[in-house]
Amino acid sequence: MKLSIKIITLFPKFIGSYLPSFGILQKAEKGKLLDIKPVDLRQFGLDVRQTVDGRPYGGGVGMVLRPDVLHKAIQSAAKSKIKNLKSKIILLTPQGKKFDQKTAHRLSKFDQLIFVCGRYEGFDERVRSFVDEEMSIGDYVLMGGELPALVISEAVMRLRPGILGKIESTHNESFSPVTDFNGRQKQSLLEYPQYTKPEILRVKSKALRVKNLRVPKVLLSGNHQKVEEWRKKEAEKRTKKRRPDLLN
Repeated sequence: MKLSIKIITLFPKFIGSYLPSFGILQKAEKGKLLDIKPVDLRQFGLDVRQTVDGRPYGGGVGMVLRPDVLHKAIQSAAKSKIKNLKSKIILLTPQGKKFDQKTAHRLSKFDQLIFVCGRYEGFDERVRSFVDEEMSIGDYVLMGGELPALVISEAVMRLRPGILGKIESTHNESFSPVTDFNGRQKQSLLEYPQYTKPEILRVKSKALRVKNLRVPKVLLSGNHQKVEEWRKKEAEKRTKKRRPDLLN
C-alpha cells in the first residue's frame, strides 16, 4: 500500500514547492508508492474572510488558531475510502516528544500520516484532544510547523519499501537501531566512514602543504569479514568521540 501524507497548513504553496517533482520522490509518486499533499486550512475558515484564528482569552500577544476550524480540517484530512487504514495524526509543536530515527521507523509502518502545523502564537489547547501524538524536531522555535512536517515526512518515506529502490540502503545508517545475534536491539551508532575513488587523493594547500589522503587498506583487501569488523570498530569509535550520549 502507498504511503499517504497530508499536511494541514495555512501556507499550502510552501508545501507545494516541495512536492515530488524530481528525483526519487517523483519516481515514488509515479509508482504509486507515495502521495503527499497540503490541506489548506483556509478552506475550513469561518465567514467571508475565512477566519481561522482569534485573540487569546485572558489577554496576550498575537492570535491563536481556533479549535473548531482545526477540527474540521483534521476530520476532512482523515477521511478515506480505504477500510482499516493504519493512520496517525501528529501535531507539530516545540512541546512535543523529540523526533528521532527510532520514531521514523515506527511511523514508516503506517499507511497515512496527517501533520497539523501551528502558526502565529500557536493553537487552542483543545486541539491536543484531536491528535494522536505531538512531536518536535528540536529544542528551538520556528515560525510554524511546515518545516518540521517536511523533515519528518522525508525521514519516514525513505524507510518505506521501494522508495529508495533497495531497503538495504537504509541499513547501518546513523541512528538506526542495531540488532545483535540474539535479535535484541542495542544502542544506535553513527555510520562508519565511506570511501570511493581515487584510491590516493593528492591535496595541495598552504595549510596542509602536500598530503596524500589514502583509502584504508582494509577496504581494498577484498576480505569481507575484516571490512565488516573495521566498519563496526570505526562506527563505535566515531560514536564515542562525536555522540557519546548515544552509548548511554
